[in-house]
Amino acid sequence: MKAVNYTSSLPTDLIEKLDAYSKMFKLPKNRIMEQALRAYFDRLKKAEYAHSFHRASTDGEMQTLAEEGIEDYLKIITEE
Repeated sequence: MKAVNYTSSLPTDLIEKLDAYSKMFKLPKNRIMEQALRAYFDRLKKAEYAHSFHRASTDGEMQTLAEEGIEDYLKIITEE
């Protein structure tokens, strides 16, 4: 994947931790930041899924559709 330069400011304590972990694990700082962002975005995606399932669980119409779908599926698999 093509890299793009990005300039930003971070709090001093984060820069100090980034420097320390970079030296400790002998990893480039940009690699640590990339992995941290990927992990954070993965957690956000999981939170999105959880939120959408919660929203669907409180939606009566969605529950009816799901129940009808399960009943139809049960008919299909028991008739075969």
